[in-house]
Amino acid sequence: MNSEVKVLVEEILVKAPRVRVLVVGDVMLDRYHWGNVSRISPEAPVPVVRLERTTIAAGGAANVAANIVGLGATVRLFGLIGDDAEGDVLRQEIVRAGVGGDDLFAVRQRPTTVKTRIVAHGQHVVRLDQEDSAALDGPAEDELNTRIGAALPSASIVIVSDYAKGMLSDAILARLITSARRLGIPVLADPKGKEYGKYAGATMVTPNQKEALDACGLDSENSLEAAGRKLLTDLDLESVLITRGEAGMSLFRGAGGPVSFAARARTVFDVTGAGDTVIAALGTALGTGVGLLAAVEFANLAAGIVVEQIGTTAITASLVREYLDAHSD
Repeated sequence: MNSEVKVLVEEILVKAPRVRVLVVGDVMLDRYHWGNVSRISPEAPVPVVRLERTTIAAGGAANVAANIVGLGATVRLFGLIGDDAEGDVLRQEIVRAGVGGDDLFAVRQRPTTVKTRIVAHGQHVVRLDQEDSAALDGPAEDELNTRIGAALPSASIVIVSDYAKGMLSDAILARLITSARRLGIPVLADPKGKEYGKYAGATMVTPNQKEALDACGLDSENSLEAAGRKLLTDLDLESVLITRGEAGMSLFRGAGGPVSFAARARTVFDVTGAGDTVIAALGTALGTGVGLLAAVEFANLAAGIVVEQIGTTAITASLVREYLDAHSD
Protein backbone atom coordinates (compact mmCIF):
# COMPACT_ATOMS: atom_id res chain seq x y z
CA MET A 1 0.00 0.00 0.00
CA ASN A 2 1.66 3.24 -1.10
CA SER A 3 1.85 6.30 1.10
CA GLU A 4 -0.52 8.32 -1.10
CA VAL A 5 -3.34 5.83 -0.54
CA LYS A 6 -2.65 5.75 3.19
CA VAL A 7 -2.86 9.54 3.40
CA LEU A 8 -6.14 9.56 1.47
CA VAL A 9 -7.69 6.84 3.64
CA GLU A 10 -6.62 8.59 6.82
CA GLU A 11 -8.15 11.84 5.56
CA ILE A 12 -11.49 10.08 5.03
CA LEU A 13 -11.40 8.44 8.47
CA VAL A 14 -10.55 11.72 10.20
CA LYS A 15 -13.35 13.61 8.45
CA ALA A 16 -15.97 10.83 8.74
CA PRO A 17 -17.42 12.06 12.07
CA ARG A 18 -18.68 15.18 10.27
CA VAL A 19 -20.74 13.11 7.81
CA ARG A 20 -24.48 12.52 8.38
CA VAL A 21 -25.89 9.64 6.36
CA LEU A 22 -29.58 8.83 5.91
CA VAL A 23 -30.08 5.11 5.18
CA VAL A 24 -33.46 3.98 3.86
CA GLY A 25 -34.05 0.32 3.09
CA ASP A 26 -34.85 -3.25 4.03
CA VAL A 27 -33.57 -4.30 7.44
CA MET A 28 -33.32 -7.95 8.44
CA LEU A 29 -32.07 -10.25 11.15
CA ASP A 30 -29.18 -12.50 10.13
CA ARG A 31 -29.15 -15.64 12.27
CA TYR A 32 -26.30 -18.15 12.03
CA HIS A 33 -26.31 -21.70 13.35
CA TRP A 34 -22.69 -22.91 13.48
CA GLY A 35 -21.74 -26.57 13.67
CA ASN A 36 -19.92 -29.48 12.11
CA VAL A 37 -20.81 -32.45 9.93
CA SER A 38 -19.57 -35.96 10.60
CA ARG A 39 -22.22 -38.09 8.87
CA ILE A 40 -25.09 -38.21 6.39
CA SER A 41 -28.63 -38.60 7.66
CA PRO A 42 -30.14 -42.12 7.36
CA GLU A 43 -33.50 -40.44 6.67
CA ALA A 44 -32.42 -38.57 3.52
CA PRO A 45 -29.17 -37.86 1.62
CA VAL A 46 -28.43 -34.70 3.58
CA PRO A 47 -25.67 -33.83 6.07
CA VAL A 48 -26.40 -33.92 9.78
CA VAL A 49 -25.09 -30.73 11.36
CA ARG A 50 -24.24 -30.92 15.05
CA LEU A 51 -25.07 -27.46 16.41
CA GLU A 52 -22.29 -25.80 18.39
CA ARG A 53 -23.40 -22.17 18.70
CA THR A 54 -25.81 -19.57 17.36
CA THR A 55 -25.05 -15.94 16.54
CA ILE A 56 -27.19 -13.08 15.28
CA ALA A 57 -26.48 -9.81 13.51
CA ALA A 58 -28.38 -6.93 11.97
CA GLY A 59 -28.38 -7.38 8.19
CA GLY A 60 -29.50 -5.65 5.00
CA ALA A 61 -29.86 -1.89 5.39
CA ALA A 62 -29.06 -2.32 9.08
CA ASN A 63 -25.66 -3.71 8.11
CA VAL A 64 -25.12 -0.72 5.82
CA ALA A 65 -25.82 1.54 8.80
CA ALA A 66 -23.50 -0.49 11.05
CA ASN A 67 -20.69 -0.12 8.49
CA ILE A 68 -21.22 3.64 8.43
CA VAL A 69 -21.08 3.86 12.22
CA GLY A 70 -17.98 1.66 12.19
CA LEU A 71 -16.25 4.20 9.95
CA GLY A 72 -17.12 6.97 12.39
CA ALA A 73 -19.96 8.77 10.61
CA THR A 74 -23.44 9.53 11.99
CA VAL A 75 -26.41 7.62 10.60
CA ARG A 76 -30.20 7.56 10.75
CA LEU A 77 -31.79 4.29 9.63
CA PHE A 78 -35.34 3.98 8.30
CA GLY A 79 -36.59 0.42 7.91
CA LEU A 80 -39.55 -1.89 8.52
CA ILE A 81 -39.77 -4.52 11.25
CA GLY A 82 -42.62 -6.71 12.39
CA ASP A 83 -44.47 -6.29 15.67
CA ASP A 84 -42.96 -9.59 16.85
CA ALA A 85 -40.19 -11.14 18.94
CA GLU A 86 -37.74 -11.13 16.01
CA GLY A 87 -38.42 -7.43 15.52
CA ASP A 88 -37.52 -6.76 19.15
CA VAL A 89 -34.29 -8.76 18.74
CA LEU A 90 -33.43 -6.93 15.53
CA ARG A 91 -34.03 -3.54 17.13
CA GLN A 92 -31.75 -4.54 20.03
CA GLU A 93 -29.04 -5.68 17.61
CA ILE A 94 -29.27 -2.45 15.65
CA VAL A 95 -28.91 -0.41 18.83
CA ARG A 96 -26.04 -2.65 19.99
CA ALA A 97 -24.27 -1.94 16.69
CA GLY A 98 -24.33 1.77 17.56
CA VAL A 99 -27.22 2.67 15.24
CA GLY A 100 -30.31 4.32 16.74
CA GLY A 101 -33.54 2.29 16.61
CA ASP A 102 -35.98 5.19 16.84
CA ASP A 103 -36.64 5.34 13.09
CA LEU A 104 -37.57 1.67 12.70
CA PHE A 105 -41.20 1.36 11.62
CA ALA A 106 -43.04 -1.57 13.29
CA VAL A 107 -45.93 -3.00 11.25
CA ARG A 108 -48.57 -5.26 12.78
CA GLN A 109 -49.24 -8.66 11.21
CA ARG A 110 -46.06 -8.44 9.18
CA PRO A 111 -43.13 -10.69 10.08
CA THR A 112 -39.68 -9.27 10.60
CA THR A 113 -37.42 -10.40 7.77
CA VAL A 114 -35.10 -13.12 9.08
CA LYS A 115 -32.41 -15.02 7.18
CA THR A 116 -31.24 -18.13 9.02
CA ARG A 117 -28.03 -19.72 7.75
CA ILE A 118 -26.68 -23.09 8.80
CA VAL A 119 -22.89 -23.15 8.54
CA ALA A 120 -20.71 -26.22 8.92
CA HIS A 121 -16.90 -26.17 8.76
CA GLY A 122 -17.05 -22.58 7.53
CA GLN A 123 -19.36 -23.41 4.60
CA HIS A 124 -23.04 -22.52 4.16
CA VAL A 125 -25.17 -25.65 4.13
CA VAL A 126 -28.61 -24.08 3.73
CA ARG A 127 -30.48 -20.81 4.30
CA LEU A 128 -34.04 -20.36 5.58
CA ASP A 129 -35.90 -17.08 4.84
CA GLN A 130 -38.84 -15.61 6.76
CA GLU A 131 -40.31 -12.56 5.05
CA ASP A 132 -43.29 -10.67 3.66
CA SER A 133 -42.31 -8.57 0.66
CA ALA A 134 -45.70 -6.93 0.13
CA ALA A 135 -45.66 -3.14 -0.16
CA LEU A 136 -47.05 -0.99 2.65
CA ASP A 137 -50.65 0.16 2.49
CA GLY A 138 -51.53 3.82 1.91
CA PRO A 139 -51.63 5.25 5.47
CA ALA A 140 -48.48 3.43 6.57
CA GLU A 141 -46.65 4.53 3.42
CA ASP A 142 -47.75 8.13 3.97
CA GLU A 143 -46.49 8.11 7.56
CA LEU A 144 -43.16 6.65 6.51
CA ASN A 145 -42.79 9.26 3.76
CA THR A 146 -43.46 12.02 6.28
CA ARG A 147 -40.85 10.69 8.70
CA ILE A 148 -38.20 10.33 6.00
CA GLY A 149 -38.98 13.78 4.60
CA ALA A 150 -38.48 15.38 8.01
CA ALA A 151 -35.05 13.75 8.41
CA LEU A 152 -33.79 14.44 4.89
CA PRO A 153 -32.69 18.12 5.13
CA SER A 154 -30.08 17.36 7.80
CA ALA A 155 -28.39 14.59 5.78
CA SER A 156 -25.06 14.91 3.97
CA ILE A 157 -25.88 11.94 1.75
CA VAL A 158 -28.66 9.36 1.27
CA ILE A 159 -28.16 5.62 0.81
CA VAL A 160 -30.95 3.42 -0.52
CA SER A 161 -30.45 -0.25 0.41
CA ASP A 162 -32.98 -2.30 -1.56
CA TYR A 163 -33.39 -6.01 -0.79
CA ALA A 164 -36.87 -6.24 -2.35
CA LYS A 165 -38.57 -6.89 1.00
CA GLY A 166 -41.35 -4.31 0.55
CA MET A 167 -39.89 -1.21 2.18
CA LEU A 168 -38.96 0.68 -1.00
CA SER A 169 -42.10 1.16 -3.05
CA ASP A 170 -41.94 3.16 -6.27
CA ALA A 171 -43.78 6.02 -4.53
CA ILE A 172 -41.38 6.16 -1.57
CA LEU A 173 -38.34 6.09 -3.85
CA ALA A 174 -39.72 8.72 -6.23
CA ARG A 175 -40.48 11.12 -3.39
CA LEU A 176 -37.13 10.50 -1.69
CA ILE A 177 -35.04 10.94 -4.84
CA THR A 178 -36.96 14.02 -5.98
CA SER A 179 -36.71 15.69 -2.56
CA ALA A 180 -33.01 14.89 -2.18
CA ARG A 181 -32.24 16.17 -5.66
CA ARG A 182 -34.06 19.41 -4.92
CA LEU A 183 -31.96 19.83 -1.75
CA GLY A 184 -28.72 18.97 -3.56
CA ILE A 185 -28.16 15.81 -1.49
CA PRO A 186 -26.55 12.87 -3.35
CA VAL A 187 -28.50 9.59 -3.44
CA LEU A 188 -26.65 6.28 -3.78
CA ALA A 189 -28.77 3.19 -4.47
CA ASP A 190 -27.88 -0.48 -4.07
CA PRO A 191 -30.56 -1.88 -6.42
CA LYS A 192 -32.53 -5.10 -6.57
CA GLY A 193 -34.55 -6.86 -9.26
CA LYS A 194 -34.62 -6.12 -12.97
CA GLU A 195 -36.78 -2.99 -13.00
CA TYR A 196 -34.41 -0.11 -12.32
CA GLY A 197 -36.77 2.66 -13.40
CA LYS A 198 -37.62 3.37 -9.77
CA TYR A 199 -34.02 4.57 -9.20
CA ALA A 200 -34.20 7.16 -11.97
CA GLY A 201 -32.72 10.49 -10.93
CA ALA A 202 -30.47 9.06 -8.23
CA THR A 203 -26.81 10.08 -8.22
CA MET A 204 -25.38 6.56 -8.49
CA VAL A 205 -26.40 2.91 -8.47
CA THR A 206 -24.07 0.11 -7.29
CA PRO A 207 -25.28 -3.23 -8.72
CA ASN A 208 -23.12 -6.30 -8.96
CA GLN A 209 -22.23 -7.59 -12.43
CA LYS A 210 -25.07 -10.10 -12.71
CA GLU A 211 -27.63 -7.59 -11.50
CA ALA A 212 -26.45 -4.94 -13.98
CA LEU A 213 -26.54 -7.34 -16.93
CA ASP A 214 -29.96 -8.70 -15.95
CA ALA A 215 -31.41 -5.22 -15.55
CA CYS A 216 -30.25 -4.35 -19.08
CA GLY A 217 -31.36 -7.64 -20.65
CA LEU A 218 -27.75 -8.67 -21.38
CA ASP A 219 -26.07 -11.97 -20.60
CA SER A 220 -22.38 -11.66 -21.34
CA GLU A 221 -19.47 -10.18 -19.39
CA ASN A 222 -18.40 -8.64 -22.70
CA SER A 223 -21.55 -6.52 -22.48
CA LEU A 224 -20.57 -4.94 -19.17
CA GLU A 225 -19.64 -1.58 -20.67
CA ALA A 226 -22.88 -1.50 -22.64
CA ALA A 227 -24.79 -2.18 -19.41
CA GLY A 228 -22.98 0.59 -17.57
CA ARG A 229 -23.66 3.10 -20.35
CA LYS A 230 -27.29 2.07 -20.66
CA LEU A 231 -27.91 2.52 -16.94
CA LEU A 232 -26.26 5.95 -16.99
CA THR A 233 -28.45 7.14 -19.85
CA ASP A 234 -31.75 5.46 -19.04
CA LEU A 235 -31.76 6.44 -15.37
CA ASP A 236 -30.23 9.93 -15.69
CA LEU A 237 -27.39 9.03 -13.31
CA GLU A 238 -24.08 10.75 -12.69
CA SER A 239 -22.24 7.44 -12.30
CA VAL A 240 -22.63 3.67 -12.05
CA LEU A 241 -20.37 1.43 -9.98
CA ILE A 242 -20.57 -2.26 -10.92
CA THR A 243 -19.00 -4.64 -8.42
CA ARG A 244 -17.45 -7.74 -9.98
CA GLY A 245 -16.31 -9.98 -7.13
CA GLU A 246 -12.75 -11.21 -7.62
CA ALA A 247 -12.52 -9.08 -10.79
CA GLY A 248 -12.84 -5.90 -8.71
CA MET A 249 -15.09 -2.97 -9.68
CA SER A 250 -15.86 -0.92 -12.78
CA LEU A 251 -16.88 2.73 -12.57
CA PHE A 252 -18.84 4.39 -15.36
CA ARG A 253 -19.26 8.15 -15.69
CA GLY A 254 -20.59 10.51 -18.31
CA ALA A 255 -17.40 10.84 -20.32
CA GLY A 256 -14.55 8.50 -21.17
CA GLY A 257 -14.26 4.77 -20.71
CA PRO A 258 -14.85 2.79 -17.51
CA VAL A 259 -12.32 2.98 -14.69
CA SER A 260 -11.34 -0.42 -13.29
CA PHE A 261 -10.35 -1.15 -9.68
CA ALA A 262 -8.61 -4.44 -8.91
CA ALA A 263 -9.97 -6.51 -6.03
CA ARG A 264 -8.10 -5.99 -2.75
CA ALA A 265 -8.97 -9.25 -0.96
CA ARG A 266 -6.19 -11.79 -0.49
CA THR A 267 -8.45 -14.68 0.54
CA VAL A 268 -12.25 -14.59 0.21
CA PHE A 269 -14.02 -16.44 3.02
CA ASP A 270 -17.53 -14.95 2.80
CA VAL A 271 -19.09 -12.34 0.51
CA THR A 272 -22.12 -11.88 2.80
CA GLY A 273 -22.68 -8.15 3.25
CA ALA A 274 -19.90 -7.09 0.87
CA GLY A 275 -22.29 -4.93 -1.14
CA ASP A 276 -23.42 -3.26 2.10
CA THR A 277 -19.84 -2.38 2.90
CA VAL A 278 -19.22 -1.00 -0.59
CA ILE A 279 -22.10 1.46 -0.53
CA ALA A 280 -21.55 2.39 3.13
CA ALA A 281 -17.87 3.17 2.60
CA LEU A 282 -18.60 4.92 -0.69
CA GLY A 283 -21.27 7.13 0.87
CA THR A 284 -19.15 7.95 3.90
CA ALA A 285 -16.16 8.86 1.73
CA LEU A 286 -18.20 11.05 -0.62
CA GLY A 287 -19.72 12.76 2.41
CA THR A 288 -16.23 13.86 3.50
CA GLY A 289 -15.79 15.73 0.23
CA VAL A 290 -13.17 13.56 -1.49
CA GLY A 291 -13.51 12.93 -5.21
CA LEU A 292 -15.40 10.05 -6.76
CA LEU A 293 -12.32 8.04 -7.73
CA ALA A 294 -10.91 8.33 -4.22
CA ALA A 295 -14.25 7.31 -2.71
CA VAL A 296 -14.45 4.21 -4.92
CA GLU A 297 -10.88 3.26 -4.04
CA PHE A 298 -11.80 3.52 -0.36
CA ALA A 299 -14.95 1.41 -0.86
CA ASN A 300 -12.92 -1.19 -2.76
CA LEU A 301 -10.43 -1.38 0.10
CA ALA A 302 -13.20 -1.74 2.71
CA ALA A 303 -14.92 -4.51 0.76
CA GLY A 304 -11.65 -6.40 0.40
CA ILE A 305 -11.25 -6.38 4.16
CA VAL A 306 -14.74 -7.66 5.06
CA VAL A 307 -14.81 -10.57 2.59
CA GLU A 308 -11.84 -12.02 4.46
CA GLN A 309 -14.18 -12.49 7.45
CA ILE A 310 -16.89 -15.17 7.88
CA GLY A 311 -20.46 -13.98 8.39
CA THR A 312 -22.02 -10.54 8.35
CA THR A 313 -19.14 -8.26 9.34
CA ALA A 314 -19.18 -4.48 9.47
CA ILE A 315 -16.09 -2.54 8.50
CA THR A 316 -14.54 -0.31 11.17
CA ALA A 317 -11.93 2.42 11.14
CA SER A 318 -9.66 0.21 13.25
CA LEU A 319 -9.90 -2.67 10.75
CA VAL A 320 -8.96 -0.30 7.95
CA ARG A 321 -5.99 1.08 9.85
CA GLU A 322 -4.81 -2.42 10.81
CA TYR A 323 -4.97 -3.43 7.15
CA LEU A 324 -2.96 -0.38 6.08
CA ASP A 325 -0.32 -1.01 8.74
CA ALA A 326 0.01 -4.64 7.63
CA HIS A 327 0.36 -3.71 3.95
CA SER A 328 2.64 -0.70 4.06
CA ASP A 329 5.27 -0.44 1.36
